[in-house]
Amino acid sequence: MKGTFPIHKFRELRTPFYYYDTKVLRDTLSCIRTEAARYGNYSVHYAVKANANPKVLAIIRENGLGADCVSGGEIRAAIKAGFPTGKIVFAGVGKADWEINLGLDYDIFCFNVESVPELEIINELAAAKGKVANVAFRINPNVGAHTHANITTGLAENKFGISMQDMDHVIDIAQNMKNLRFIGLHFHIGSQILDMGDFVALCNRVNELQEARHIRIEHVNVGGGLGIDYGHPNRQPIPDFKSYFETYNSHLKLRPHQTLHFELGRAVVGQCGSLISQVLYVKQGTNKQFAILDAGMTDLIRPALYQAFHKIENITSDAPVQAYDVVGPICESSDVFGKAIDLNGVKRGDLIALRSAGAYGEIMASGYNCRELPQGYTSDELV
Repeated sequence: MKGTFPIHKFRELRTPFYYYDTKVLRDTLSCIRTEAARYGNYSVHYAVKANANPKVLAIIRENGLGADCVSGGEIRAAIKAGFPTGKIVFAGVGKADWEINLGLDYDIFCFNVESVPELEIINELAAAKGKVANVAFRINPNVGAHTHANITTGLAENKFGISMQDMDHVIDIAQNMKNLRFIGLHFHIGSQILDMGDFVALCNRVNELQEARHIRIEHVNVGGGLGIDYGHPNRQPIPDFKSYFETYNSHLKLRPHQTLHFELGRAVVGQCGSLISQVLYVKQGTNKQFAILDAGMTDLIRPALYQAFHKIENITSDAPVQAYDVVGPICESSDVFGKAIDLNGVKRGDLIALRSAGAYGEIMASGYNCRELPQGYTSDELV
């Protein structure tokens, strides 16, 4: 079954562009609010790196989520979109001084710290401003996730976080710094995780750390990582938030005074977005035929970078199905969206939708080959 799109409005726009279905987004956010509210001490932050389109950010902010940022630019985007600075968390393994100062100037909720040198710099910069910064330590739990190697972040071999064996030492250092307030622990094991067992493993590791070290903290941050159904965006437009939050409620042993924080990105925006492209040419090869689009890896890099799958639909054709290699115009052999893809018969000018592209689509676009960045439009605008 194909998605439903305002084709007549699409014909008025220059392709390629991103289209965001705001009903899907709002329904997703409503589900998040409902399921998280079952547990009074759950706080959800949106991972801005997934999609920083201002119109998308505004809808997310309207629904009461905080913001998880990994750069100074994302902090600025969150503030511009109206996120309360007291609900902004700043993570990232390489925070520049100006980015830390930006967070300090806005009195953001917390810095998720990933090394002792970073801790020392935050303390030094906070002292210069006469401020005390809230910090949580990102602990590398050495928990593997059933996902692509490039988006696994919780193993000892990854660049992220502080090792478990160093945790006590780092906490001692922080508690002796006058311009820091140690408030919590932060974890994140990866992205596009659909096996709840991975989150159970994380819960078990957090339980072990809290019980063995007798740490008293106010906040536990378990990151995000919940995946989406790339194969069936129409059948499952909203991820299984019920099972996700229930998993943590059942397996993570929170203390009565603790708040559990989540940093969901892909699960919030992934299914609401599609990349809309136009067919430039249909090329007959020796053993196959190619549908050559005006969108390429500069507009949606995930297939080239991660070998990621996106459902591809010809939304302007009901012709009999044929198999095509769907490719872009970029001068790279990796500029391929999919091989042997069954599409309704393709001709020049047809509109092609690459589904489930709301996360890590528009935000990762580049100007390689001197191409213009794709625009983003919402269904609210195209009524």
